[in-house]
Amino acid sequence: MSDLDAGTTAAEMIRADNVHKAYGSLEVLKGVDLVVKPGEVCCVLGPSGSGKSTFLRCINHLEKINAGRIFVDGELMGYHERKGKLHEMGEKDVSRQRRSIGMVFQRFNLFPHMTVLQNVMEAPCRVKGESKAEVRERAAALLDRVGLADKSGNYPSQLSGGQQQRVAIARALAMRPKLMLFDEPTSALDPELVGEVLDVMKNLARDGMTMVVVTHEIGFAREVGDSLIFMDGGVVVEKGEPREIIANPQQERTKAFLSKVL
Repeated sequence: MSDLDAGTTAAEMIRADNVHKAYGSLEVLKGVDLVVKPGEVCCVLGPSGSGKSTFLRCINHLEKINAGRIFVDGELMGYHERKGKLHEMGEKDVSRQRRSIGMVFQRFNLFPHMTVLQNVMEAPCRVKGESKAEVRERAAALLDRVGLADKSGNYPSQLSGGQQQRVAIARALAMRPKLMLFDEPTSALDPELVGEVLDVMKNLARDGMTMVVVTHEIGFAREVGDSLIFMDGGVVVEKGEPREIIANPQQERTKAFLSKVL
């Protein structure tokens, strides 16, 4: 077994071991551990400032960790390990790793000057160098999958927030990721638009996509999640089966949080 896969097994899509992250003297993550299996939907709850989004961004090395290790599908993220020491990868190698990890943000970050279809096609054509004809076919199928086949020629400004977020999901899926990360994907949406995005995510879960979802949507976590972690103060306070934690939290911090959001 090589150093790269020494920390994980084929039965783990994500393994985070004792992950620490600080910005100067501000310690945001204080030793986070997590295991997510292939096909699992892991929901992450917690108050603002608890470290949820930072941890999510550490998984695909958008944020560099200060200590610990994160493995995705058996590969150490962002670093080479030699004789027990970590050496940061070059940007080219990190970009290669990120290709297989889709990420959907609170804000949709679509290219305003491109049509919906062009937005979905951009990364596979530019990053992977795939043929336009093949990518166009896949992009059209993905837009159909998220219920936007009739909007392919529209520009982002002509879409609602919910529609833009569904395009952002299709765009991430166009890279054929093995893992999807969602950072509060419905928090910027009007309440009546939340359901259409959650429905797309539910269908992804049914199709077996491995997902880590930072969310305040308790109903989604209860219905779709296979596991749930509650974070506060940069640590995992409680983790387990979503319905069990939501109905019967064991830790006082979890109880206090859920009493406010339920």
